[in-house]
Amino acid sequence: MQVKLASSYGFCFGVKRAIKIAQEHKNSATMGPLIHNQKEINRLKEDYGVGIYDSIDEVKKDDTVIIRTHGIPKNDLATLKQKDANIINATCPFVTTPQKIVKKMSEDKYSIVIFGDKKHPEVKAVKSYGDDVHVVLDDNELENIIFKYKKIATVAQTTRKKEDYLKIVNNLILKYKEVRVFNTICNATFENQAATRDLSKEVEVMIIIGGKNSSNTKQLFNIACENCPSSYLIEDEKELQLNWFDNKNLCGVTAGASTPDWIIQKVIDKIQEI
Repeated sequence: MQVKLASSYGFCFGVKRAIKIAQEHKNSATMGPLIHNQKEINRLKEDYGVGIYDSIDEVKKDDTVIIRTHGIPKNDLATLKQKDANIINATCPFVTTPQKIVKKMSEDKYSIVIFGDKKHPEVKAVKSYGDDVHVVLDDNELENIIFKYKKIATVAQTTRKKEDYLKIVNNLILKYKEVRVFNTICNATFENQAATRDLSKEVEVMIIIGGKNSSNTKQLFNIACENCPSSYLIEDEKELQLNWFDNKNLCGVTAGASTPDWIIQKVIDKIQEI
């Protein structure tokens, strides 16, 4: 089986930075999962003693606490600081940008529309910095929103598809006189999505590697499915099934932004054995 890697895949800048921070602070703990990849979190625990706090109540004075790449809500951060803990902020800089935008636009009396998943930790953190903030995944959801202000500002979850964001933006500018649009989808997301789209058009089977709860990985999977019906989302080589590759010769491989190289290589090695 011939394997072809996407031209852009795997760890983004923010994840690489967070992993490096965690490795530099042995026997610390992250506030929630550092990234959306359980196997990498397990490695950090085994090799560096980096644990996870499920609740701020678990934090004690002088503990070293690492803020996850997705950030945490503003009030949680304030509570954490009251604990007199040693706080290390590993929030991705591309995530802190929409936090700052929402804060500034709210101060300027704009209602905020966030394009993203309201259950995602990144979105929860960004939302906490505003006043009249509404989270939508589909432009149809805008119909039922009553905005507090006449001016609207929009940001997007960093890992969403820009095409879907445009639908939200177009809906707003047709109805409101003043709409501020901030493109907060990060470059790494653009590059990985474009590379996945290109590769899925030329291969017979597509393997997307990443956490099942990772937003950006699921986006890659959806993009691959548009062009390659035989696309599969897996977390490691153990999930590969032989029948996926029946009568196929060329397999494309890509990976989400939280997927480490060592997992990707194991998957490639397994596919090449087929």
